[in-house]
Amino acid sequence: MEKKRKIRFIVVWLLITAAFLAGSLLVPGHGKSESVQEAMRDAVLHGTNRISLFGLKDVNPAYISSLVVVGAILLAALLLRIFVIPRFKMVPGKLQMVLETAVGMFDGMAKGNSPHRNKFLGAYIFGAGVYIFIGTLFELFGFQAITTNGHTIALPAPLSDVNAAISLGCLSYGVILVGGIIANGAKGAGKALKDFSLPISMSFRMFGALLSGLLVTELVYYYVSLSFVVPVVVGVLFTLLHALIQAYVLTTLTSMFYGETTEKHAPKPKKSKKIKAETVNN
Repeated sequence: MEKKRKIRFIVVWLLITAAFLAGSLLVPGHGKSESVQEAMRDAVLHGTNRISLFGLKDVNPAYISSLVVVGAILLAALLLRIFVIPRFKMVPGKLQMVLETAVGMFDGMAKGNSPHRNKFLGAYIFGAGVYIFIGTLFELFGFQAITTNGHTIALPAPLSDVNAAISLGCLSYGVILVGGIIANGAKGAGKALKDFSLPISMSFRMFGALLSGLLVTELVYYYVSLSFVVPVVVGVLFTLLHALIQAYVLTTLTSMFYGETTEKHAPKPKKSKKIKAETVNN
């Protein structure tokens, strides 16, 4: 019975793949409207292909992606809170098992790296990790948008915009700084400020990793001879790898530095006057 299910799944998967491949071959392309240098440069700077935000302002495509991702995450969280979490059982089902495993993983990371004041830390790194993971996978869906120039483009990952990466890095550093101040006052602030390069390193690490995958995918998609099979493999591998690595790296760094700034140190014992006097006499 199990073998028949596997065979049926493989056959269905092959049929769906063949259908998408046939569709990609039958649908005519729009041609090369810009050089590969222009396509790659715009993937970084977003200077040419901009999208109108309800007619109020022209923004980067990554900004639209961030709004979509945040809205989807908030909607999913609301639906889970209303319809799923109240129905949790002692013997968990598949969805409950997945949710408990994800929450437990981030909660364990927070408690392991920061024994003090880790409740907020666990919630923050869970939210940041989910946002990075889903936001990075967002580009795989290939949602289309029309630019102000009338071109159709696929919405990129939110963190492929350097502004978004810097904002998330600074937000994580802000959590570390505030946690240190609440836990240890000026000493905690001094520990956090000592690592002043931390937000820069976290921001550009995320931006560089996501940008490399984006540029490779843009380069492969640009050439028609490679645009049928290779982009599927390259895009999925780069995107999935970056989603996992960047979510793990940022959450680990944040929890580790948060644990250092909030760590309690016992005051040094003061020597009594008798001991000092004996030391002087000797």
